[in-house]
Amino acid sequence: MGMPVTVEIVSELGTQIAIGKVFEYFTQVDEKFSTFKSASEITAINNGQIKLENASQEMKEVFLLCDKTKNETGGYFDIVNNEGKFDPSGLVKGWAIFNAAQLLEGLRFEDFYVEAGGDIQVRGNGPALRPARRSFSEGGSLGEEGGWRTGIRNPFNVKEIIKVVTLKNDEGIATSGSYERGAHIYNPLLRSTSFEGQAQIVSLTVIGPNIYEADRFATAAFAMSGKGIYFIEKLAGFEAYAIDKNGLATMTSGFLKYTT
Repeated sequence: MGMPVTVEIVSELGTQIAIGKVFEYFTQVDEKFSTFKSASEITAINNGQIKLENASQEMKEVFLLCDKTKNETGGYFDIVNNEGKFDPSGLVKGWAIFNAAQLLEGLRFEDFYVEAGGDIQVRGNGPALRPARRSFSEGGSLGEEGGWRTGIRNPFNVKEIIKVVTLKNDEGIATSGSYERGAHIYNPLLRSTSFEGQAQIVSLTVIGPNIYEADRFATAAFAMSGKGIYFIEKLAGFEAYAIDKNGLATMTSGFLKYTT
């Protein structure tokens, strides 16, 4: 996936074997969905070597979820890129993080988080506050009793944390932006003006009922540029925090309940 992955299990039963299963799963996802790998299934589909109807069940599932997201966002989420190739990356990361969390839950762990590239799925409660272990990404994570504290980076100074929020239960947080990977999200409704969405907004963080939901809507909302924060405002169970190119922040009406 070309990004760091972090797993923390708050349990004496947490072992390297359990965490290793998560990393094995992410490796499998990468091998199947990476558009940068010549032997991946998505590359074979894009090259016409595999028809979608003959694709794996996981691939068919992701394509169906992508179509659903496209419909729910009025076309602002679209996995067909400017070259006419399929690239489901905007949904796969959150989907994979969520599935990895399900894997740990299946092993009967109750308190943990899984983070990939700054997008996070939490379960249960974190451990006691441990300042020495601060490790913030776009939203890296730090545990505390009663929840998980997560930092949102300043897109103009990535060493600075500008907001800290506390997530509980099964919530997820995802950040879309142009400051880490450069411009990589475009408005699919204006294909001729690639990456138009990042012209006004440089960072948009979405908190949702789980990381899959937060990630897919964060991608679409970022492509909407200045309208994205208002799209999230209308979604029940979601909150967001956006920063524009001038450093001005806009948040949804319920975002402050997460801040600490």
